Amino acid sequence: MTPSKKLAANSSECTADGPQSSHRWRVLAVLLTGIFMALMAVSIVNVALPSIQYGLQARDADIQWVLSGFALSFGVVLVVAGRAGDLLGRGGLYILGMYIYTAGAFLAGLSSNVEVLNAARFIMGVGAGLFSPQGAGMIQQYFSGKEREIAFGYFGTAVGIAVAIGPPLGGFLIRLGGAELGWRLTMLVNVPVGLLTIFLGFLLFPRPYLRRLRNNKGEAVGAFRTVKALDPIGALLLGLVVVTLMLPFLESEAATWIWALLPVSAALLFVWIRWEKYVKTTGTAPMIDLEIFSLRGFRNGAVIATLWFFGTTSIWVLVAQYFQNALGHSPLVSGLIGLPAAILSAFASNWAGHHVDAYGRKIVVGGIAITMVGLLLTIGVIALNDAYGVSEFWSILTLSLAGAAGGLVISPNQALSLRHVPITYAGTAGAVLQTGQRIGTSVGLTIILAVTFAVKDSYRWQLGIIAGYATIIVVFLLCFAVAMKDAKLGTPSAKLKKLTD
Repeated sequence: MTPSKKLAANSSECTADGPQSSHRWRVLAVLLTGIFMALMAVSIVNVALPSIQYGLQARDADIQWVLSGFALSFGVVLVVAGRAGDLLGRGGLYILGMYIYTAGAFLAGLSSNVEVLNAARFIMGVGAGLFSPQGAGMIQQYFSGKEREIAFGYFGTAVGIAVAIGPPLGGFLIRLGGAELGWRLTMLVNVPVGLLTIFLGFLLFPRPYLRRLRNNKGEAVGAFRTVKALDPIGALLLGLVVVTLMLPFLESEAATWIWALLPVSAALLFVWIRWEKYVKTTGTAPMIDLEIFSLRGFRNGAVIATLWFFGTTSIWVLVAQYFQNALGHSPLVSGLIGLPAAILSAFASNWAGHHVDAYGRKIVVGGIAITMVGLLLTIGVIALNDAYGVSEFWSILTLSLAGAAGGLVISPNQALSLRHVPITYAGTAGAVLQTGQRIGTSVGLTIILAVTFAVKDSYRWQLGIIAGYATIIVVFLLCFAVAMKDAKLGTPSAKLKKLTD
């Protein structure tokens, strides 16, 4: 065993079996409570943006950072936090992240101007980036075999319900509180849930929440070696890669020069890869052991996750554009359009969690295919509405088909991607997947909305929305091809033993 693998082996928080069976499900309930809150808050903010802009008299550029600041800080922190949890204890970092997130939400709800709000959203992104990868890592740590797939199924169910509740709840809170108070309630609703999650975490998470790093002799190492083990230079380089890659897409309407950051990002990625390989030769475990990408299931799963989020987030943004801007419906109506789809997605995710062990990547393949059919039918509804006045509300059925199928993709793909990743890299690997999702979301929104608005400006709204959905289908075809290839290959790579021995 190499020195780096010895260090990784000693970073394990507990055995793969984790706590006793009855207790691990209570741990999962705490994890899902926090993740449910964070995802619900994201979907609420999408609905609340116009009210925030009106209430704070903010400019378009300022209000964009309510979303961008959160996305950027969240994406930068993810992988570093995942590795820190693998080394120092996932439970403690989950609770710490929840503290920071809840404090940021409280500050956001009391913001006196848009600058304070954007700072608070940045803090919320840091907190979410800290606790999110610990959730995936703790599921890997405390569950194995079929139980793990079922746990990820519950994870997907929580995602579906959170996404379903967010927009209607946001619309209700804004209507309840009015122009000035309503958007503040969408931020403050996080606070009681966050405090409850912190309390339950202290009560139910196995102790110690955080621990001292130990060497291969079981001896506690000092602060310097602990920091070194976290690979701070690698963390800084990767953070710069994420910032320079995401910023042009988050600030796509800024000065043209900002696109020059993309080749800078590529150069930084090359330097980061070389650094991680060098660190491994020194006997210290790198922040990301690049050998995990030799696991075909993880590598393909990361590509699938990135391509899926490239398209799927834009589906619901286009729904809002179509129903509000093209047809003149209220934000509450456009929020309710996706409610059946999100509920069906929750049920589908739960079913997939109980059957992914039997069907494997075929569930993901089927989910992508059904989603594309749903989007094609949605395009048909839009075209018929434009040409013959067919009710736009038929799209509730077609989007429900696409939404339900999404439950067959996200949590099964995560479970399958992490299935053969060593426990000592569970949090890091989960964070890599989530970073791919965040990058896919940012890039996808920019490109798909650019296509939509370009066609809309040249023709009209309906054709712009159709062009946007057609672009998503093209991306999903690529995603489908990767999933099909992985499903056909079947068994994991022979390199698995090299990494886990």
